[in-house]
This record gives sequence, structure tokens and C-alpha cells, in this order.
Amino acid sequence: MPKFFRFILLSISCFLILEASFAQNMEESDPFQADFGFRAVAEIGFLSVLDHKVQFSNSGTYFDYDDNGGQDILFPISRLSLELDFNQKNTLIFLYQPLRLESTVALSEDLIVDDLTFPAGTVVDLLYNFPFYRLSYLRELLSSNEKYAFAIGGTLQIRNATITFTSADGTRFRANRDIGLVPALKIRSSYKINKQVFLELEADGIYAPISYLNGSDNEVTGAILDASLRAGVQLTDEIRTFLNLRYLGGGAEGTDEDEMGPGDGYTRNWLHFGTVSIGAAYSL
Repeated sequence: MPKFFRFILLSISCFLILEASFAQNMEESDPFQADFGFRAVAEIGFLSVLDHKVQFSNSGTYFDYDDNGGQDILFPISRLSLELDFNQKNTLIFLYQPLRLESTVALSEDLIVDDLTFPAGTVVDLLYNFPFYRLSYLRELLSSNEKYAFAIGGTLQIRNATITFTSADGTRFRANRDIGLVPALKIRSSYKINKQVFLELEADGIYAPISYLNGSDNEVTGAILDASLRAGVQLTDEIRTFLNLRYLGGGAEGTDEDEMGPGDGYTRNWLHFGTVSIGAAYSL
């Protein structure tokens, strides 16, 4: 079955599972008495590359972006999400995370990408564009506790990746593009130090063979972990601000037998990022 149709079938299946869970929780109470709340959250800050390596084709270079690809600086980062609370115990979250890293380097040694060699000394423009969209559901387990809260649920993440290597003179070029759906587990917990100050921990993550999840014959192993710790202040009933520390990591390794080339379809892509941001949330 073509990759596009596998992707569509998996998307529909996961959406139906979320929809069924949503409907079941709505039935637990009178929908006409439901308590709805809406929240918009925005963050802005910087990203530091802790470790980042990619390889395209078995004969390709396992390229270190941090040491050799100009990612040894800080990059701007932003994050936007919308949250809908209903029936006091349930939350739906839509998140958009842009992630675009660009750099230009003179190669210290040969770089091979999908059977194309960029010789040492070549000036190369590098693009690692990996934005993602995420739909999550959380079920509150400790909503009656005034100080502590804990919720657990699931996430569906759509990655929209573009990775390119372009020589400055335009004579050499390689690109890897991919759209993928990644399911994950999600938790969120919070602790109110007092009426104004709070701490919050949140994480989305999974480690699994992708072939097991999507039913393909490709032996690809993938993982994601998006974990954050934030400290904030409730300024008013509607507005809160916070400082956020985040680890963003994951990747995949394996061979896509449907890849038409160039290259043999093998990909190894692992990243470990740290971010520091400030943010605000506005509730209706």
C-alpha cells in the first residue's frame, strides 16, 4: 500500500479513537451543563542544540550538525497552543511548533548525502526545517485537589520535515522531505505553591518501532520526547506568565523501501535540543 494511503488510514484511525474517547467523556455528564473554558498560550525564547546528527543512505556521512554544521549557536524559538477545557476534567490541546534551523559552513571534510559527495572546503547552505502540529487529549485525575493536579492522555503529532544540503555555487543539492504521523503518551501535573505561584511539569513521548504502529514492512525505529518544567505567576484570573525549560528530542532510524532515490532509503536522524522561553496564557 502506498505511503500516502497508509498515512491517511492511520490518521483516520487515530482520529476516531480520540473522537470516541471525547464522546465517552461527554456522556459522563449532562452536555447542557458542561463547563467550558478556553485558553491561548504563547512562548518565545531560544533553542540550543545539545546533539544533532543525520545520515542519508548507508554509504552516507553521519553528519554532526553541532560540531560541523554551524548549529553551535542559539536559535530563536516560538510555540503557540490553544486549549479547550470541558466538564472540568477534560482538555483538548492544539499545538503548533515551528522549528527552523539554518546555517552556512565550509566543510572540513567530505560530506556524502544520498550518494552525492560535497568535497571538503565546499561552502554549503544547510536547512533543517522540522515544524510539527499536535492534537492532544488530557483526562484530569486529581481535579478536586486544591494544590496538586495530574492528568494523563494521548497525543497525535504531524511532522512536516524538509532537510536540505545546497552548495553555495548551486551545483550540488540534496533534499529529504517527509510527512509523518506520530502517536504518543501525554502527562501534565501542576503544584500551586500559593494562590499566585505555580509549578508545572508536562511531557509527550514514545519510543517504538514505527512499522508496528503503521503496519508497514519498513523496519524503522522512532522516538519523541517533549518534556518541560515551568514556574509561573497568576497575575489575574485571566492572565498567567511563566518561565519554561524544555527538552525536545527524538528521531528515527531505518530503511524506507518505498524510497525512489537517490540513495537507498536508509535514514538515521537523532536530535537533542534544549530551550529556554518565557510565555503567557490568557483564559476566557
